[in-house]
Order: sequence, then structure tokens, then C-alpha cells
Amino acid sequence: MLRTIYTEDHEAFRDTLRSFIEAEVVPHYEEWYANGIVPKEFYRKLGELGVFGIEVPEEFGGAGEHTFKYEAIIAEECARAGVSFGGSGVHVNLCLPYLMKYCTQEQKERWLPGFVEGTNMFAIAMTEPGTGSDLAGMKSTAKLSEDGTHYVLNGSKTFITGGVNADRVIVCARTSPATAEDRRYGISLFVVDTTLPGYEVGRKLDKLGLKVSDTAELSFTDVKVPTSDLLGEENQGFGYLGQNLPQERLSIANGAYAQAKAAIAFAQDYTQQRNIFGKPVASFQNTKFELAACKAKLDAMESSVDRGIELHDAGKLTAADAASLKLFCTEAASDIIDRCLQLHGGYGYMNEYPIARLYADNRVNRIYGGTSEVMKTIIAKDMGL
Repeated sequence: MLRTIYTEDHEAFRDTLRSFIEAEVVPHYEEWYANGIVPKEFYRKLGELGVFGIEVPEEFGGAGEHTFKYEAIIAEECARAGVSFGGSGVHVNLCLPYLMKYCTQEQKERWLPGFVEGTNMFAIAMTEPGTGSDLAGMKSTAKLSEDGTHYVLNGSKTFITGGVNADRVIVCARTSPATAEDRRYGISLFVVDTTLPGYEVGRKLDKLGLKVSDTAELSFTDVKVPTSDLLGEENQGFGYLGQNLPQERLSIANGAYAQAKAAIAFAQDYTQQRNIFGKPVASFQNTKFELAACKAKLDAMESSVDRGIELHDAGKLTAADAASLKLFCTEAASDIIDRCLQLHGGYGYMNEYPIARLYADNRVNRIYGGTSEVMKTIIAKDMGL
């Protein structure tokens, strides 16, 4: 279908990014995949390209744009090439909104220039062992020192994307006990320097997919976090976390759409090149019907994602909208990618083919950012059920 949300400026950015990926990512990607991590110096190249500063105000070195469209293009172009920028998506899509909304002017001056340059990489640490989606049940604590100069942080986190390469991590911890009326009360956010004594990066987790994205366990033992690194108001962190969820879920939905689009392109190319019984696999009616069905579903995904992006840019994307978008796009992408892998036959099961990696990478979309079951709960509540 004809897309109408992108301008000439967006398409120029797409062309520049595509050339960058071909020159700076594709030649090295197999090595990154084998190592399970993107070299940290690569993030400086992304900084030089301007990728990290698109939505950062000009006074801190950014472009001052107010749109999600460039991030959507990045997801599409990475999926198209069968590559990933590792954990840097969290740096922009998850962390930047918190920094822009809750940082003081002094904090922005300290952190945002390095954020834009790729020399001050961010991650966010919410999930703890045993808590999963129940963030109100977190056990990590941050106790204010007697002299009021710092907090003493203790606890652990898991499934932290970008946790190995991060220079700063937005850590959620309890600064006060929950109340009988509100178990979500008492959580605060801290922008923690990863070089502080007592801060430890544990295992780099071995995942089913997203092999190039560094996902780690973190632990904190009497880490002294300066009070100047508290993000927003004390005890109000849970409310902050909820406000960024629509963008996070839009990002996941858009990523799923990008993966599905890439899967169809991979399958179409493969079936046109692969011969069986003396003719291309693409010439069989079943192949045509499968790809046509996938394309029709992709068109519906594209329309939904584009509408979601426009609503988000206008500040009108609700939590229920984002949940519905994430649920539909992640479930649809799973079906499309599975069918496209099937068209590859045995080769689709080999990791040397991008469709196999895509199949593994896609699976987590229905888990992180809120499981499909959580999305259904949100939608049902919005329906008054």
C-alpha cells in the first residue's frame, strides 16, 4: 500500500542509514553475532551519524526533532539487512523519554551531550529475579544516607538489555516501603554510574535470539549513588514508568512489523532463486498463496503501525491503543515469519540464513514490554470488562 507518513527528509535519512549499514555493519556482523555483543566503539559511529540525537534539543547537540518516525525507519532498515545495532535501541527508545521529561537542567547538561555522541550509553533496569511484570514487587532498595548526600543502593536486576555496554543505568529501587493503600508507592529512579564501587555486571545472558544485543544480570552492593543522580521526585518512580509504556510498546510493534516485512522479502527472494522439480519454488501455487496471505496481513500491520506513529507524535496514543497495537503486530509477525521460514525448507532452520535468526529474534516480542496476556488485560479493562 502507498505510505503517506514519510516525507522526503525521512526518505533521505533512510538512504543515508542504508548506506551506513552496508558499509559499517554488514561486513562485521558475523563477528558481532559470534561474540554476542556490538563493540562499544560502534556506538560512537552511530553518534557521529546523528542517530542518538534526533529527538534531543539542539542546545545539547541534538537535532531537536519531535517524532518517532526516524526510529521506525531505523528498525525497518536493520531488519531489511538482517542486522541489529545491539542494545542501543534501549538507549533511545526507552531511556531518552525519561531523561527528557524528568531530568533537571543540570542533569541534562551533564548527561545529554555524551548521550548524543554515543560516549555515555544508557540502559534501564526494572526487572528483578522473581518479579517479572510485577514491578511493584521489586526488592532492590536505595536508602538515604544520614548526611543526605547519597543513597545506598542494594539489590539485583535481570534481563537488562544493553547492561554490559552501559555507562549509566536508570535503576528502579525502593526508597520507602509500600503503603497499605498503594503497593506501588515508594519506588524511585536513579541514573547510576556503572563505574561506582559495588556496581557489578553479572552474566551476559545466553538468549534464544537477539544474540547481538547484550543482555545482562546486574547487582548492587552498597553502591553510593549521589542524591544529584535521583531522577524526578523520590517515591514517584512507578508513575514515571507507566507514562513511557505506550512508546515502548509502539517501538516493539513497529519492530515486529519491520521483521515481518523483512521475512517476506527474504522468502520471496529465496523461493525465486531456489529450484525444485525443475522450476523455482516461487512458481508453485502454494508458495504464491502463502506469500500473498503474508503480504495482506503485513498491509494491515503497516496501516496499524503508521496510525500508531501518527497518534504518538500527536501525543494521543493511549495505553490501550499501544497494547492493542503491540498485541496485534507481534502475533501477526510471528505467523508471517513462521510461514516464511517454512518456505525456505530445511535451509530456513540454519542460522546462516537470516530467516532463522529472525524467527528466534521475533519470539521475545510477545514477552518483553508486557506479555501478550498483559496486553489483553489492558485492552479488556479499557473495554470496561
